[in-house]
Amino acid sequence: MWNYEKRLQFPVKISKPDPKAAQIIISQFGGPDGELAASMRYLSQRYTMPYKEVTGILTDIGTEESAPISYFFFVFLCLFPSKNVVFIFPGFSIL
Repeated sequence: MWNYEKRLQFPVKISKPDPKAAQIIISQFGGPDGELAASMRYLSQRYTMPYKEVTGILTDIGTEESAPISYFFFVFLCLFPSKNVVFIFPGFSIL
């Protein structure tokens, strides 16, 4: 269903760390209106959907909403290149 290529659509070069920009980016990822919240809403709604036809659509939308999360992490790690920052989430870790 999905084909994941580990490359960015456009080249990214960040010359210096910017904590303020990193704070804005991470709020888009994990804030109340962020990508992760939207993805979780769609994926949790599929379990209570009475129509099987719509369950597949909610799954597709939920997985599509979670796709930009990898871009947010890449940019965030570029803005904070410290080796002391470790992110651990279920299923994977980024050092």
